[in-house]
Amino acid sequence: MSQAGQHTLHEIESQPEAWAATLAELRTNSPAVRQLFTDTAPEQVAFVGCGSPFYLAQHAAALLNELGGPPAYAIPGAELWLSPHAALPGTRRTLLVALSRSGETSETIRAVEGFRATGRGAVLTISNYPDRPLNVLGDLHLTLAAGQEQSLAQTRAFTTLQLAATVCAALWSSNDGLIDQLNHLPDACRRFLASAGATARQLGNDAAIDRFYFLGSGSRNGLASELSLKMKEMSLSHSEPFHVLEFRHGPRAMATSGALVIGLISPTNAAFEHAVLHDMRAQGASTLSIGMHGCDISFGSDLDDRICGPLCLPFGQLLAHTRALLNGQDPDLPSNLAAVVRLP
Repeated sequence: MSQAGQHTLHEIESQPEAWAATLAELRTNSPAVRQLFTDTAPEQVAFVGCGSPFYLAQHAAALLNELGGPPAYAIPGAELWLSPHAALPGTRRTLLVALSRSGETSETIRAVEGFRATGRGAVLTISNYPDRPLNVLGDLHLTLAAGQEQSLAQTRAFTTLQLAATVCAALWSSNDGLIDQLNHLPDACRRFLASAGATARQLGNDAAIDRFYFLGSGSRNGLASELSLKMKEMSLSHSEPFHVLEFRHGPRAMATSGALVIGLISPTNAAFEHAVLHDMRAQGASTLSIGMHGCDISFGSDLDDRICGPLCLPFGQLLAHTRALLNGQDPDLPSNLAAVVRLP
């Protein structure tokens, strides 16, 4: 009998290798990604996905906006399918980016089909598997095979899709120099896992912690939501995401003994965000900051912070994996979940 969580653990720890292979694939396809944008000249970009890919869409849209590209939005697949006029109002020429690990998620497929029927713009589809229904719906498709997984909860699938979204954001905002820096991320991830892995396991095994809060603002908010989802999916623990300063309002009532508040810190707003964690410690909560220099858990890298988003994920994934085992759950087979959501 296989050991509980062994596939998920391998997929978390193999991300440096998966990232290197994905970046090589993206280098090959970058000219086509740039050409799609140039040829279609979109007035706006809409990222669409379901579950984890929707949180990736939130991250990608915020990143493209931060980098100075065209206005970008994140839309859940079901909303674009069922309420298209509310989800994407107006008639502006749009480039739709559909994100899916499997390429089979019903809501995402129906959202793309509906969008194509409007004639409002081109479609880029990105998934981890070839020969899937979503893949043939785009004007351009990227398959990132290095992100394929055996487990249900997305880990390296998410981060490989995230790398693709980051490349898109850099290309479509004329920040090509950031793409060269992405090539250093696999080594940075390897070092980060080696230095921070013990802390993730220690906190995951701390039975005194009974609830988790992940805070992130700007492009980090989608990542905070994804890490909160990983904790819920794998371990069935109480976990919620928030924008950093929003947590100081009503949610802070929960930040007492037994709570772990994790902040994904932006160098630009570090003083304000660290102050929130300070306030939560004063209430009795445990806190942890993750980010560049000056954080409890540092990436240990001098890369541009705007492309370091993928480094936030492995620590939180390992934390969730460890907590799942403590709770008697199998991270490879989370309760009540399926690898693909298919509607009749």
